[in-house]
Order: sequence, then structure tokens, then C-alpha cells
Amino acid sequence: MARAHHSRRPYLVQAIYDWCVDNGHTPHLVVASEFPGVSVPRQFVQDGRITLNISPMAVQSLHIDQDPIWFSARFSGRPFDVVVPIGAVLAIVARENGEGIVFGEVELPAPGTEPGFTSEAKPSIHQVKTDGDGTDTPGPDAPKPKGRGHLRVVK
Repeated sequence: MARAHHSRRPYLVQAIYDWCVDNGHTPHLVVASEFPGVSVPRQFVQDGRITLNISPMAVQSLHIDQDPIWFSARFSGRPFDVVVPIGAVLAIVARENGEGIVFGEVELPAPGTEPGFTSEAKPSIHQVKTDGDGTDTPGPDAPKPKGRGHLRVVK
């Protein structure tokens, strides 16, 4: 019987996040906003994508080691609970230098599996931190991946 392989995407996202934080960089997550299960503030979506600042100072209760990724953040001063299935992550990069990983396209879940919360994994968020100025809006200088099926070096 063939053994099912786990996606490498959550491991790579976690690794680049840890690298960014350890080096004092700001991790930005680029997400395909139309992917099933994505819950983001739609007013900040551009061209079907949203760039999210997921630094420890910008978010509260970040759970990046599970599928889906979830956290709470403020957008234009309003709290919002963000949910991102791992397959919707297009890239994770450091804002300061653009280094990270660009996946380039969404990753559909394996047949017979469906990402989502179990009853004990559903977030319970009561407080929200901001990045200092009261907002956490995507930056215009954040890279936007294009193309299909290629891993690229982000400089």
C-alpha cells in the first residue's frame, strides 16, 4: 500500500517565518484570496491576492503550524480573524529584502482530505495587537508572484 505524502508547504512556511523573526525581518504572507476557505478582509484584496503582515507585533494568536493558518489582526483599526488554508499561500517573504519562498500557485488538498478546523482547534481570540500605528495593511512594495509551477529565487 502506498504511503500518502504530506505537503511540504506548511513546513517551508513555518521555516521561512522562523527565519524572518529570528533575523528581525517582517514576514509577509501572500495569499490567493479566492481559494476555498480563505477568510480575509476583502477591501484589501488586489488582483485576487492579499499580502498579510504576520509579524509577532502585527498579529495575535498566530497558528502557523496547522492547516489552516489562523490569527487575528487589525485592518484599518478594526479586528479581523484571518483564516488561510495552507494551499492558498502563494509566498512567504521578508518585507525588508524580499527573501523567502514563492510557490507561484495554489496547492489543492490531497484527495479524501479537507483542510479545516477540528472542534478543538477552532481559534478563540479575545485580544488583538497591532503593528504600532493601529493598522496592518498590505504594503505596495510586497512582491506578487506570477506564473505557474515554478519555484523562483526572490531577491
